[in-house]
Parts: sequence; structure tokens; C-alpha cells
Amino acid sequence: MSGTKSPSRKAPATEGKWPVWKLALLLYPATALTVAINLFLAGLIANGIGFSVIDPVTAILWSIPLGIPASWLAGRWVRGLMDEAGG
Repeated sequence: MSGTKSPSRKAPATEGKWPVWKLALLLYPATALTVAINLFLAGLIANGIGFSVIDPVTAILWSIPLGIPASWLAGRWVRGLMDEAGG
């Protein structure tokens, strides 16, 4: 080995970072579905203590707006994992 350096350089870790809003937008369908499932199951548990059951359609309709903060939190979590993995 001659000990010379390669002329190509790696890109700095700060370039090409995914912003949280893009991650949140990408994760929104999964998080909204997760919120819907959790609302439906919480309704089933609440039925055991005397409340009415939440219908699946009602849970889906409520998960549309409630999925926004959930996807933002998931995006922040994934961004933190990506930062930790990157160095």
C-alpha cells in the first residue's frame, strides 16, 4: 500500500438530513391507522366499565385529526434515531 488518500470525500453528516415534517408526512398513514386501532381498543376496554363501544368508522374518523400530532412525534423520534445512528 502506498498510503495515499482517495480523492473522493464523504459528504458531511449534516447534508441530506430529512426534516421532521417530511418524516411526519411519510409516517402519517401508519400513525393514523395506529391511533384508530388504539381508539377502537380503548372503546372496547371502556365498554367493560360501562361506556359505549366506539365503532370502527368513528375511530377512523377521529384518527384523521389525532394522527397529525402522533405522526409529528413519530417523526421526531425517527429523526432522533437517525441522528444517533449517524454519529
